[in-house]
This record gives sequence, C-alpha cells and structure tokens, in this order.
Amino acid sequence: MNNDKPEYFNLRPEVEKAYGYSHAVKIGNSIKISGAVSMNDEGGPTAVGDFLQQMKNCYSDLDKVLTHYGCTFDDVVVENVFTTDMQAFLEHAEYRNSIYTLQFPTGSWLEVKGLALPEFLIEIELEVHKPQ
Repeated sequence: MNNDKPEYFNLRPEVEKAYGYSHAVKIGNSIKISGAVSMNDEGGPTAVGDFLQQMKNCYSDLDKVLTHYGCTFDDVVVENVFTTDMQAFLEHAEYRNSIYTLQFPTGSWLEVKGLALPEFLIEIELEVHKPQ
C-alpha cells in the first residue's frame, strides 16, 4: 500500500471548487488543512461582526475535517491564525484552552489586511500528524 498518495477531502465541495482549493490533503501521516473561516454551506459569511462566534465556527469546521481523518485537536502540530483584528483575537485567545486540552501546537498569529471576504475576521489553518 502506497501511503504517499495524496488523499483529498472537501468539506464544502461546491464552494471549494468555486474558490479553487481543497479543504485538506493527507499524505502519509501528515494532513494539511486549509484555513477555515466562518461560512455557511453556500460560502457566505456567518456571525458577521462577532469575532468570538467566527472563531468558534472556524474550530467547528476544523473539527469536522479532523474527525473525517480520525483525528482530534490533540493531533494538531501546527496552527496558524490569520486575523484582521489582532486585538480582538488576543481578547478571545483563551477560548483555545477549550480546544487544546493536552498541549498547544506550534504556529503563528498574523494580523492581515484582509481575508477572502471582507466580513471574515479570522482564518485558522492546521497541520496534523496522524499517529499510526
């Protein structure tokens, strides 16, 4: 069995096709997960103006991708956060304590000028190591 063959996963196939990305790809024991934003199944922004709820929605989508691969947030080794409002992220960063209960992954927190849609305030991408 060749486990180096990429295995792609689409959480919202139509939206991902329209934007030109796959939500995740697994190669061997490594999984790269595209940035999750607060969107509905049609790709429209949700929780507009509510930073904490957008953050929760990101983690909810990421959890769905992790579950697809039989993983949890305990398997995450890199988390990169992109936000248009670092101050708001810092005010709500403690929410991550409910996500990462064993240890925190490596990663970066970056304030950016904009995300895919102006209503998006935060985007979170992950890298995962899936144990054998």
